[in-house]
Amino acid sequence: QVQLVESGGGSVQAGGSLRLSCAASGSIFSIYTMAWYRQAPGKQRELVAAITTGGSADYADSVKGRFTISGDNAKNTVYLQMNSLKAEDTAVYYCKFSSSWRPYWGQGTQVTISS
Repeated sequence: QVQLVESGGGSVQAGGSLRLSCAASGSIFSIYTMAWYRQAPGKQRELVAAITTGGSADYADSVKGRFTISGDNAKNTVYLQMNSLKAEDTAVYYCKFSSSWRPYWGQGTQVTISS
């Protein structure tokens, strides 16, 4: 059974940095995109960043220039480096792997930014 396990969340002050990791356990075949989403209280889940297995990345406008997504295809792991964090980045962050079979979601990790 495939599971996505996230780590790296926590609480930091505004201006600080965090690095999130998401690793897949079990066998996932034909992954074509790995992504990070977030959901703040009372808001809909939104796409933060995504990267294809070919290395092409895309970002939400709100995080461009501050966040960097990277992936390790051999390890089925995706990372999100978050710099210059703001209070509005506070949310539960979820990773998602999209495969030709089905999407897989992580359980979420809390990121809290204090101003």
